[in-house]
Order: sequence, then C-alpha cells, then structure tokens
Amino acid sequence: MAKNNSNYSKTVLVTRFSALGDVVISIPVLYSVCRAFPHVHFVMLTRPWPAEAMIQRPSNLTVEGVNLKDYGGLWGMRRLAKELRQRYGITHMADLHSVMRTWAMGFFMRLHGVKVSRIDKGRGEKRALVKGKIHEQLTTSHDRYERVFRALGFEWEESFGGFDPIAESEMVPAKAESERWVAIAPFSQHRGKEYPLPLIEKVVEALTQIEGVTVMLFGGGEKEKKALRPLVQKYEHTVSIAEIKHTFTDEIALMQRCDVMLSMDSANMHLASVANLPVVSVWGATHPYCGFMGWKQSEANAVQLDMPCRPCSVFGQKPCRFGDYRCLSGIDPITIVNQIKKVIYG
Repeated sequence: MAKNNSNYSKTVLVTRFSALGDVVISIPVLYSVCRAFPHVHFVMLTRPWPAEAMIQRPSNLTVEGVNLKDYGGLWGMRRLAKELRQRYGITHMADLHSVMRTWAMGFFMRLHGVKVSRIDKGRGEKRALVKGKIHEQLTTSHDRYERVFRALGFEWEESFGGFDPIAESEMVPAKAESERWVAIAPFSQHRGKEYPLPLIEKVVEALTQIEGVTVMLFGGGEKEKKALRPLVQKYEHTVSIAEIKHTFTDEIALMQRCDVMLSMDSANMHLASVANLPVVSVWGATHPYCGFMGWKQSEANAVQLDMPCRPCSVFGQKPCRFGDYRCLSGIDPITIVNQIKKVIYG
C-alpha cells in the first residue's frame, strides 16, 4: 500500500547516493523546498552513512539509506524503483546524481508516469576549465540542485539558515568565553586536495602558541587516527576528535562551538557550512571555480596559489603532472595561520 495518501498531494523521490559532501550540499536546497511545500512528501534516497548527516529533518522529509549491493545491475534498479513506487506512491523524481544507476531508475519511473528531472553537471564546462580553455566561476552544485526542483515546477525562496543550535552533546566540553577553538580537517579522499601533513603540523604548532587557542583535529578511520596522534602528543591544547566515538550530531554540535575550521576541498567543509562555521579552505588540484565551494562560505577565505596548471582536476583524483603537488606544498603555513587569525580576531 503506497504511503502517498490524502496527507500529501505529491511524493518526490530525490536521489543522491554519494559522496558525503555532495549529499550535504543538497541539505540547504532540499530542506528549503520541503518547508516551502509542506503538503508534498519528499523521499531522499542515498547510502546509509550520508543519510545519518541529514539531521533536524523537516516533517515531510523521509530519508532512505539504501545498500546498493542489494540492488545490483539494471534489474536491481528496476526492483528498487518498483519498491519505492509501491511504498511511497512516487509522482516526481529529482535526480541530483545523474549516474547510470539513477538514469535506470528514472527510465523505470517514467514508464509508470513519474515526472523526472535530472541535474546538468556541466561536464563540458568543467572539462574546459581543467584544460585551461576557460577560467571563470561555473554554476555551483547548490544552484544546479535548485534547477532540478524548479524543472519539476517547484518555486521557493531559500529558508534554510543552517542547522539549529544543538544544545547538548557528550563529546563537546565546556568552553570559556575567552577560548578560541580552531577545527582542522586535514584529510580528503584524493591526494590532489590534501595539504601535506608536515605543513599541517606547522599550522598546528603556530596556532597552539596563541594564548586561549585549542585545536580540534577531525578525521576518521585507523589511518587518519594514527596520523593525528603524534600531533596531539607533541602539542598542548590539541584534541583529536578521531579518537572519540561520535555521531554526525555530535560532530556538528562541536563545529557549532568552534570559531573557524581549516578544511580541504572535502566533506568537512560542507558539514561546517551547514553548521554555520566559517571555513578557511585550502585548494590544490581543484578550484572553487568548479562549483564546490561550501554553502555561503567566503571565497576570500580560500587559500590557493595562482598557477597556470590549476585546476588540473575537478575532483582531485588525477596524479600531479610534476609529481610534487606544488600547488599544495607551495602554500606557506603562515599564510594559512594568518587567514585563520583574521577570521577569529577580525
């Protein structure tokens, strides 16, 4: 029996399976649309882990974390589409991912009269950018997501202003009024987006010499935990969040109490954005022009080198043509520290 009953006039399936950062980018758009159309049911389909980041959901938003291994191949997508139609009575589909899986789902949805809109990722523009044929700001992912919903007939003004303050979290200690907390998220999925850890250490060293500053190191997984441990052991006023078991709610609660985050072009930049935390972002192989700057973050806080080879990649996965990732290693740690101090102290 479909859940699309008299309580809702329509049910919109929203698809974005990965990555975590891309799912988080969708939050300001999706939550705003949900609030603007309370009589429409929205069903966000993603993987289980990104689903956990979608906290404080509007009442008309259902988040489905699906294990795609259970729905392999074309017929797996057909089965998943059928299950969702039967469960929710899908009338519209907003494809924020536009990959083979969602193309297949869209095809099967259309066969049953579902209206489908798909994101235009601007692949041609992005290829031109990394080849050096153009050098200009491209449409942001946030705006591309908006266009998908508008193509389905939804018009609204953005109402999402960031997550509401999270009052309590066991992970977040008390903070004195004179303290300044600097969050540092030094890792990324790809080498072309990671500021070298020895240079991160110099940033940590300089920050911990400032009276009243505590550095919160963000990471996950055993490899990142091991990389951060020497910094905590060596420098006072440094805490590794990677060592503390926590949820996304805990992580966002901590971000809300920090004064600034240093992040790569990574998911942490986007989590900080929805937590209303200003971010000093470091860019190497990638560039804000690709459209992945954090929501409402200032490009004035983007630390990057003006080099003719940048950007060489949209996602940072390509090996450096010179082999040394000079776009990152060439950034002076003091430049980053000064930008952080500027955000903290004005």
